[in-house]
Amino acid sequence: MNVEAWQAVESERQATRDLRLRELFAKDGRRAERFTLEAAGWTLDYSKNRITPALMRRLVELAEASGVERWRDAMFAGEAINATEGRAVLHTALRNQKAEPLLVKGEDVMPGVREVLERMGEFSDRVRTGKWLGFTGKRIKYVVNIGIGGSDLGPAMACQALQAYAKRSIAMYFVSNVDATHLMETLRAVKPEQTLFIVASKTFKTQETMTNAETAKEWLVQALGDKRAVARHFVAVSTCRELVEDFGIDVANMFGFWDWVGGRYSLPSAIGLPLMIAIGRRNYQKMLKGYFKMDQHFLKAPLARNMPVVMGLLGVLYSNGYGAESYAVLPYDQYLARFPAYLQQLDMESNGKSVDRQGRRVTCHTGPVVWGEPGTNGQHAFYQLIHQGTRLIPCDFIGFCKSHNPSGDHHDKLMANFFAQTEALAFGKTAEECRAEGVAERLVPFRVFEGDRPTNTLLAEELTPETFGALVALYEHKVFVQGVLWNINSFDQYGVELGKVLAGRVLAELVETEPPVLRHDASTNALISRYRAAQGRA
Repeated sequence: MNVEAWQAVESERQATRDLRLRELFAKDGRRAERFTLEAAGWTLDYSKNRITPALMRRLVELAEASGVERWRDAMFAGEAINATEGRAVLHTALRNQKAEPLLVKGEDVMPGVREVLERMGEFSDRVRTGKWLGFTGKRIKYVVNIGIGGSDLGPAMACQALQAYAKRSIAMYFVSNVDATHLMETLRAVKPEQTLFIVASKTFKTQETMTNAETAKEWLVQALGDKRAVARHFVAVSTCRELVEDFGIDVANMFGFWDWVGGRYSLPSAIGLPLMIAIGRRNYQKMLKGYFKMDQHFLKAPLARNMPVVMGLLGVLYSNGYGAESYAVLPYDQYLARFPAYLQQLDMESNGKSVDRQGRRVTCHTGPVVWGEPGTNGQHAFYQLIHQGTRLIPCDFIGFCKSHNPSGDHHDKLMANFFAQTEALAFGKTAEECRAEGVAERLVPFRVFEGDRPTNTLLAEELTPETFGALVALYEHKVFVQGVLWNINSFDQYGVELGKVLAGRVLAELVETEPPVLRHDASTNALISRYRAAQGRA
């Protein structure tokens, strides 16, 4: 982090740290207007944060000094900003609506992006209209996506988020865990002659994905009695033609993507094939339009009025200024139930780093712990800690003015809670207010709410493919901004590899017929021996 610019932020924070939100709102009748932004169908009200205009100016200066604009422009231009892997970071190309060429290593990538999107559209049309038939001549009624990480979290979250736009006659399932229970419970819910499997693995070597895919193939062949059935019931999202073909999938039904697309940013790529099948290519294009609108806002808006930049700066303020270790994302829409889980990978895999771009140990805290649940469920679970606990937990509240399922006063009650919670967190309740309400003196300490718990409010008219795409892009760019501020590479993920390497060695020891010589620590050796004994292999 830029030391001089951060010191200016910290100096201003210290000067205003004793100000209360009640006082700030009372003194400034335009505070809500001053700290509200509009972009791509979204309104961000960030007035209920521990900020003043002067502090926000210092934060924007931090963004300027850290080179946010320079890094942003380099990313959009296709420069290899993922230095450790020597790659461009160009997920924005997947939703680019411009006609101009976009070069990576001298090659225009846009024709390839458009070609894959067109092939996805043609294939999804055939499945949705019943022109694509299974091996026995029946229509596809079930789609099972087999992937893990970005090949699962994104499309699974999006299919639920946009369920209101989905073709209800096709049921979507997602299998990720190598635990056989995940696959077997899914297979019990589908019929082999009407099931399409999408195997999503860039290398077609991902252990969890390929284990599940091979088991699903055995199940299908056994049920339909012919290996040729695989070509009618399996397609691939991959770049490895040879392994796809060896699996039995017709390479005409292989949809590729590129090494400049990170897994956690890959939803708008061929990884989104199950989503396109679910909602159709027109709605999918509307989602890409929403992504693009937020991309353009991030690219062009001044830093002080730039929604991803402001959200990123506020997150750094609480992580590094106030010592907040986590933040909660609280969507008040059941369709977004899996959005916090999606953000966990996006944020923590991107910015969970302890080494900066130069390979030095960082000198400040980086990525926070991300968590959350839909409202109002969370109110009856963990809101107690947010309101009256000892930890500071900044929160993002996400809501919509209209519901896809209007029924009586359900949505009014949902949104009443949405607005009330941010008000309660900001302003709390004083001892005097408790006493005025007739609270017994001995109970007053238990009924006091300190307030000054920071929140962002994100509000859109309705959850549509377009506003959904813009929302995902908003958080992508927010995470990017924070990576720049912390001077870390948000686009590699070496931390996921060590456990995988060790797992390969342990697996061989678990399944050996003869007792292996174990050379782990005493704890791991004992646990492996206990497992082998339970399996009858001791």
